[in-house]
Amino acid sequence: MNEVACEGCHSLRRYGDPSQRRNGVQTKTDGQHRSPTYPLAHHEDLRPFGFNEFILCLGYKGEIIKDYFLNYEALNSDFTIKLGRSRDITLHKCHQEKDWQVTLADTGESALKGARLKRVEKYIDGDMFMMTYGDGIANVDIKRLLAFHQAHGRLATVTGVNPTSRFGELKVKGDRVDKFVEKEEFGRAFVSGGFFVFNRGIFDYLDEDNGCDLEIGPLEKIAAAGELTVYKHKGFWACMDTMRDVDYLNGLWDTGDAPWRAW
Repeated sequence: MNEVACEGCHSLRRYGDPSQRRNGVQTKTDGQHRSPTYPLAHHEDLRPFGFNEFILCLGYKGEIIKDYFLNYEALNSDFTIKLGRSRDITLHKCHQEKDWQVTLADTGESALKGARLKRVEKYIDGDMFMMTYGDGIANVDIKRLLAFHQAHGRLATVTGVNPTSRFGELKVKGDRVDKFVEKEEFGRAFVSGGFFVFNRGIFDYLDEDNGCDLEIGPLEKIAAAGELTVYKHKGFWACMDTMRDVDYLNGLWDTGDAPWRAW
């Protein structure tokens, strides 16, 4: 089964020099020993669930992601190199990734998510596949998500999450505060966590026009037809939209407290 990362390079647009990124986000370079460097897409790791075929929908600065995978062996291993007319390289302490198949597809810089997904249709095998965005991290049990999708038999499943509320909430009557509610660990409403399971029929709702979105239009129509269900995830979930998110996620990784860590 394929796993599609839509907008796989999107986070690179937002923060500085991609050469100073870990977890797909910017980090300090202070000359001290640092933990291994991985782009955010690497952290959306499905190896523990038995999946190893991935498709990255590349856009802005997609060449950086291509370069990362083209040089994957050297970037993720110690090696000895003999310089000369022909390079002689011996790898040491090789990485743990075995039999991964990664397809890197240029889907354009300005295309919205629906168009990106449609443009990689030709690379997707079988009737069912998973899709996620390139800027979210969670400890979703993928096998349970997949079993849930297979059990209900509908076209699409979205993972619903309760994001942590960042602000206290005011209950007001007129100009008087009736109740003050401190920010909650989990919000009350479910929002899309960006982890989907689709049947191939999703492509009937998409086209390759740059303006074809996924949530606005296609998923609205699918929901109206009763073909969209929600898998409720109460565990860890976070997105990487601001520098505050960058610092938070890097902090979890550096201290060994990353709930999504699978290796």
